This record gives sequence, C-alpha cells and structure tokens, in this order.
Amino acid sequence: MIVTPGFAEDERPRIAALYCEAFGAKLGRVLGPERKALALVARVADPAYVLCARDGDGALLGLVGFRTRKGTFVGGGFGDMAAIYGGFGAIWRSGLMAALERRADGRNLILDGICVAAEARGRGVGTALLEAIARRALDDGYEGVRLDVIDSNERARALYERRGFTAVGEERLGPLTPVFGFRSATTMVRRLS
Repeated sequence: MIVTPGFAEDERPRIAALYCEAFGAKLGRVLGPERKALALVARVADPAYVLCARDGDGALLGLVGFRTRKGTFVGGGFGDMAAIYGGFGAIWRSGLMAALERRADGRNLILDGICVAAEARGRGVGTALLEAIARRALDDGYEGVRLDVIDSNERARALYERRGFTAVGEERLGPLTPVFGFRSATTMVRRLS
C-alpha cells in the first residue's frame, strides 16, 4: 500500500462515493438525496487537500482529507450548492452545514474526513492514512493534527486513541441532533514532535 497526495480527475466519482459512504449517516439528511450528495462532493473535492491510499495496482483503498487556512478537501461555496440543489435548497443546506464548520487555527492541521473502502477495512489503511497525515502536518510545520469524532463512532475514536490522539473538548449539537443524527462531537488532538 502507498499513500500519495491528490487524485486524478477521473477518480472524482470514486472519491465522492467513499466520502458519502463514510459520512452519509451524518450528512445524508442535509445533503440528500444521495445522487445529489455524490454530485456535490464530486464537484467540490479538492485534490490539493487529500492523501489517498492505494494498493499495488493503484486502486483507491481510502483517503484522508484535511483543512488549512488556505483551503479544505470538501468545501465549495454557495454557488456549488445552488448548482446542485437550487437556490432555496442551497440556502438552508448551507446554513445547517455551517454548524459543523471547523476553523483552522494555524497550529494544527485539521483532519477533514477519513474514509476507508468497505473491502479494505481491517487491513491497516486507516492507520496508514493517519500516519501519513501526521507526517504531512509535521512537514508543513504544524504542532499537531486535530479532528472531531461523533459520539456514535466508537470504532473511529478507538483508532484515533491508539494512534496518539487525546480528547481536548466536546461540542453538543443540541437542537440539531435530529438533523445530523448524533448528540455530540469530541475534539481530539495528536501532538507531533
């Protein structure tokens, strides 16, 4: 397995499928229906803000997106939302998505989603991606890597803890819990040396 930056233009549908599979339960009510969520992610995914794990034949096994002050893996703007959902759909979706926005602080590279293909789970892909993003952060001069993990994703949290992440805070969704399907997110940081 190798981890490399970016992806090819013809991989956009696969990138979008991996992202939507990983985050569909959390974002599906806001970005659905699925065909539109796939179209949005394929449209806005930025290859400058992602590392991809591949097998020996080059097949995509997983990815880790990240955010800096300059950009993010899955961003886009109101125009992108409007192109997929129309004006009214873009207004309310943009408002709800803003509630999940994480700002870059300049000290930590922000992990903006990690996705592993179902057929590749349990093969060390997630660990390889986390180690690659830590190396990237260190090379770019960051003190650490920061992420948020939702309360219902215990498997991911256990992986993060095994890879040196520690909880530094928690944010509750309150009235938005039914919209996103989780009650809280724990912010975790891995300090780099």
